[in-house]
Parts: sequence; C-alpha cells; structure tokens
Amino acid sequence: MNQAIPEKQTEPESEDKLLDTICRPVFFISAGLILLVCLYGAGFSEHAAVTFSATQRWLVTNFGWFYMASIAFFFGFVVYLASSRFANIKLGPDDSEPDYSYLSWFAMLFSAGMGIGLLFFGVSEPLTHFAQPPSGIGGTTAAANRAMEITFFHWGLQAWSVYIVVGLSLAYFSFRHGLPLSVRSALYPLIGDRIYGPIGHAVDIFAVLGTMFGVATSLGLGVMQVNAGLNFLFGVEISTYVQILLIVFITGMATISVVAGLDAGIRRISELNLLLALVMLVFILVAGPTATLLSALMQNVGGYLSSMVDMTFNLYAYEPKEWMGDWTLFYWGWWISWSPFVGMFIARISRGRTIREFIIGVLLVPAGFTFLWLSLFGNTALTMELADSGIDLVTAALEDSPTALFAMLDQLPWSNVMSLVATLLIITFFVTSSDSGSLVIDIITSGGNEDPPVWQRIFWAITEGAVAAALLLAGGLSALQAAAISSALPFAFVMLLMCYGLYEGLQMETIRRPYRPLPAPRIPQSPTATNWHQRLRALIGEHRQQDVRAFIDNTVRPAMEAVSKQIDKSQLQSTIEESKAMIRLTVSHGVNAAFKYEIRLREYAIPSVAFPKLPRRDQEKTYWRAEVHLMEGPQNYDAAGYTIEQLTSDLLAQFEMHMQSLHAEV
Repeated sequence: MNQAIPEKQTEPESEDKLLDTICRPVFFISAGLILLVCLYGAGFSEHAAVTFSATQRWLVTNFGWFYMASIAFFFGFVVYLASSRFANIKLGPDDSEPDYSYLSWFAMLFSAGMGIGLLFFGVSEPLTHFAQPPSGIGGTTAAANRAMEITFFHWGLQAWSVYIVVGLSLAYFSFRHGLPLSVRSALYPLIGDRIYGPIGHAVDIFAVLGTMFGVATSLGLGVMQVNAGLNFLFGVEISTYVQILLIVFITGMATISVVAGLDAGIRRISELNLLLALVMLVFILVAGPTATLLSALMQNVGGYLSSMVDMTFNLYAYEPKEWMGDWTLFYWGWWISWSPFVGMFIARISRGRTIREFIIGVLLVPAGFTFLWLSLFGNTALTMELADSGIDLVTAALEDSPTALFAMLDQLPWSNVMSLVATLLIITFFVTSSDSGSLVIDIITSGGNEDPPVWQRIFWAITEGAVAAALLLAGGLSALQAAAISSALPFAFVMLLMCYGLYEGLQMETIRRPYRPLPAPRIPQSPTATNWHQRLRALIGEHRQQDVRAFIDNTVRPAMEAVSKQIDKSQLQSTIEESKAMIRLTVSHGVNAAFKYEIRLREYAIPSVAFPKLPRRDQEKTYWRAEVHLMEGPQNYDAAGYTIEQLTSDLLAQFEMHMQSLHAEV
C-alpha cells in the first residue's frame, strides 16, 4: 500500500530542561538494557562467557541460513537501485549540494566503516584461513589463494551493501521528506504515523542495541590490538585489566572529540586516519615484495568476483562446520549490528548526493581501499610463510590474533617505527568509531535530532567504553563475536522492512514526479497592476518572523479554511493542523495517499553578498520564509507576500497535480 510521506513537524520549543531533548522510551529502555548487560558481563563474567558462547552456537545452527539469505538480498537490492529509474533522485531537495568534498567524504566513510577491523584481521585472517581452511588442505599455495578469496568475501561488497541499505533509507526519508533522522522513518510507507508510537520506539531500540554492541565489538578488538602493540614496543603486559585501562584512556580522547563536534572532531581525525593508513600502505608496498603484491591484488579481485556467488550461498549444509560461526556468520552479524551506526553516519555526511552516487561511492571506494589493504598486508604475510624462511607468523595468528600484525612488521625494515604508527592508527580509529557511534546513538535516542546536546554524546561515548570492557571481562573475543551475532538478528528483520519501505517511497515519488510543478518562485495567477507591485516588494524584502506569522494569520489560514469548507461538502474529508512552525491542509482519500499542502516557517542567515545596498541593523542577522511543502517534499519557493486569491490558486494547482497523479497510479 502506498502511504503518503509526511513532512517532519517542528514542535514548539519547550523549556530548556535536561530531558527535553531525548525520546524518553528509546533512551531509557536502551540504556537500561545496556546497563543490565554490563552488570551481567562484569559481575558474572564466567557465567556470561558460557551464556554468550551457547547463544552464538544456537544462532549459527538455527539462523545461519537467514543471515546468509539476508546479505545476498541486500547486495542485490542496492545493485538494482543503482541501475534503476530511481538512481538520479537526490538525497535532499533537487537543488541541494553535498556538504563535504569527495576527499573528506571518503575519509569519513573509511574511518567509520572498518578501520579497526582491518588492522585486527588484515594479517591474522588470511594466515588463519591459510593454515586452517574450511575445506581442503592447509599450508599450500592453493590454500593461500583461497584464503585471500575468503577474506575479500568477508570484507567486500556484501558488507558495504548492508550499510547502504540503512544509510540510503535514512538519508532519503530524512533529507528529502523531512522525517526524523531515525531508523523508524524508513517504515513510514508501511505503518504511517505509527512510527511515532510503540512500534517506532521498538525499531529504534533495536537500532540502538545493535549499534552499541556492534561498536563495542570493534572497540574491544581495537583495544586488544593496542595492547599487543604496546607489548611489542614497550613490553606492556597483555591482560584484560590493561585493556580496560586503555579503554578508559582512549574513551577519554573520544570524549574530547565528541565535544569538538562533527566537523572539528570526527572529520579531522578521519583525515588523519586516512593519512596514517596511506603511510602504512606505501611502506608495505615498498618494503614488501612489490611486484608480487600488485599481481596478487589483481588475482585476488578476480578470484573473489568469480567465486562470489558460490561463497554467498555456501553454508556447508552437508558438512556442518564451526568455522561458519567463527567467521562468515560472525562477520554478517557484525555488519548488520553495526549498520545502524555506519548507516546513520554515512547518511549524515551524504546529504545532497544522488542515489546512484551514494551507492557507487559507498560500495566501491571503501571496498576498493579495503581490497588494496588486505592484499598488501595479507599477501605480505602469506609470502613470508610460503617462503619457508623459518618465520612462524601462523602461530602468532592462531594463538593471539592481535599480535600477528606486529609479528609481520617485525620482519620488515623500520619495524619499531611502523609498529608505533600502527598503534597510533588503531587509537585514532578507536576514537572515530566511539565518537561516530555516540553521535549516531544520540541522534536515534533524541528522536532524529541531527544536532543533539553534547552531554548526551558524552554519555553514550562513556557507555560504549563500558560495554566493551564488560564484554572483554565476559570472555574476550568469543563474547564480542556472540554480542555481534545476537544483536544482529532482530535488526536484520527490520532491515528487510526498510528495503520494502524504501522501495515503496521511491515508487510513489517517481509516479508523482511528472506532475510536480517546477520548484521555482512564481506568481500563481496573472499579475495585475496592483498585486505585481506587492509581489515584487515581497521578493526583494527581508521578512521578519512577525511578518511571516502575520502572513499565516491573515492570508494562509483564511485561504485554507475556505478550501477546506468546500472540500468537506464533497465525499472527501479535510483537516487543518497548525503549530508555531507550520500550518497544513490535509485532504484524505480513504485508502489512497493523502494530499498535504503545508506552509512552513523557515529561518535563514542573510548571505553577506545579498542585498548589499540595503541598510541592516546589527541584531538582524536572519530573515524568514513561508515555504511550500507537499508530501513529496519541499517545493523550494516562498509564498510570503501572496494574496488570499494567489495562495488559493497555488493550493488548487497543487491539488490538481495530486489528483492527476492518483489517476496515474490506477
């Protein structure tokens, strides 16, 4: 069923109280459940370790097929959207432009997506699959080739397609249709205004829990490897309690980044991440077997693409293996549980891009960088092992995964310097993951507020560190894996509904798009000698807030009431809603999509290049517009200055377009 997509209502401002900025059901229920997990993991660590392990085995046995099918569907869905008739729709108004340059955008995508994981698994995973492949004999050249194909599969296009589903849904419904920047908004075409009730709260709670445990998994892996790097460089003991101290220290750094904000904090540290990562890549390429590594990159990509279908659907159903739960299903659960975090974050930084640009950029660029990273690091380690020079990197990977990276670097020149760079890179990835994760959770628990108060982000940043510490106490890597897989199950169902909701929303927009008037200021009826002077004064003036509110009272409301009165005499029904920020006329059609004509009050900063000859008092730094919004989104023109007749004419013209679109749907 096609459901009209509404515009986000701006509620009247309330008093500045501590809890006024949160969605209380989502915030308190999420925080309470997370607190229980922390208390259980820290206070009953041995029992928690057994419980997490049993939970992971049960999920792998009973829902492994569901995880595999979901990932396959998500990948096919985003490929379809990128090549469909929806591809040129912008994530925002039609005239919107991206907020960030490509360099900053790619840097933030990479840092928020998989940074810590690549450092943790970039060496250890290929070595582990090389020594203990899921099938066949380990330690051979064929096993090395297969090991890289499997590693590419776990970190490749399928993983990023999960993030795209969430990120694209959030960006589309929020930036184009004005709904809250929250997971619940993607379900509006399916359940309508019920997204603001218990169902929407439940969806956002699942998103918060998935984000929290997905990010905590990453932070736990990161701090284990920081501990390994400090042990290699300075002989610091490897222990859970050292890792918890490191969590406290690095979480403090993340809190500072939180206070600095998205542009000053996450963006700058993300660019530092990318710089340090490029330094390490260039070093490995030059210091390692350069020609072999470049050849391996080409072969790895080809092998991955040629075996993708087989690996996507291979569950080893005829020879069940624990390997699936430890690797493939762990990754799929990790990506799904992390998708609210990464999806929300990439949506937040992708306003103004088209659907095709979003999908291609998020799917190919970070994945391409990931493939390069895995080939250089993984194949350098495999080359050392295949050379049979007495270097036992496999033992390091099997016995203590975080040390494998430093064991490999120890065989190259400048090992201490590069190990220090690697440790710093892990720390900065930790900071950006914690900072980004706390921002995303804060947005969700604030009901979609894109600029929530700093105290809330500080709270969630500290909570992420606490969860990571609790999981380390409750079993280390196995507990982290179990948390990722468990938290992913309910959100995987939500993601499938998000795909359906996104498709319905896009289909509704493309049906109505041919009938939408051009988004440009216009006079809706032929000007007379009187009203064109009035309209010109409105166009070149700078409206104050009280002027626009007077326009609402004296022009918009009477026009809407007159139209509503006539509509109510027919078989249709109409309602008028009003708040401090908008006034809206809604015409219901039963099962069909409703017509909505809204005048929204918007405040803008006065550009320094605008109206340079007009005097302006220092305190008047903004002006106001009465913008027209339909259910399809903002129409990008200002109605302030219209007469009652002109506004009525514009409203009826839009209603006529809407009725024509309903005929097109039949």
